[in-house]
Amino acid sequence: MEGAGLLRVAGFEPESIVDGPGLRFTIFFQGCPHHCPGCHNPETHSFDGGRLLKAEDILAKVCSNELLSGVTFSGGEPMEQASGILPLAREIRKRGLNIVIFTGYLYEALLQKAAQNPDITELLSLAMLLVDGPFVLEKKSLELLYRGSSNQRLIDLPKSLESGRVVLWKSEFESVFPPMERDWF
Repeated sequence: MEGAGLLRVAGFEPESIVDGPGLRFTIFFQGCPHHCPGCHNPETHSFDGGRLLKAEDILAKVCSNELLSGVTFSGGEPMEQASGILPLAREIRKRGLNIVIFTGYLYEALLQKAAQNPDITELLSLAMLLVDGPFVLEKKSLELLYRGSSNQRLIDLPKSLESGRVVLWKSEFESVFPPMERDWF
């Protein structure tokens, strides 16, 4: 895997159904500058924690499950390792898997960071969905799809990058089964 080095990883969830659409391999990257109160992964905050792994070893874990529909980059803050993650993301896409990225940064802030680091732009272009914004404990909801607090957005990255504006993502499930009143149970 050309250009791949070591990535600082906190852990994996090899078969997740809550970190994006379909069956997903979730990678929790180590290191986060946000330190959101109430974060469900506070052990990922330290930039010295976790373990260093080769991107090709992570890819081998991903490729060991033929039932996966995609890979989720979570954390910690994966965008802090955007340049290191990029070769892995390219290989994941070559294998026909989609990518979801969770970030505490707002999409607009990532675009500003991309001006200094073009690897961020390419990483975003390889992903289908971005869950952006910090976790806000006061806005926590267990009823939200793929996110922890209502301030976080599900952003359709291909449409957003193409149009130059934020386009919110709609799941296929929601179009078939629109949200309904929850007083029936």
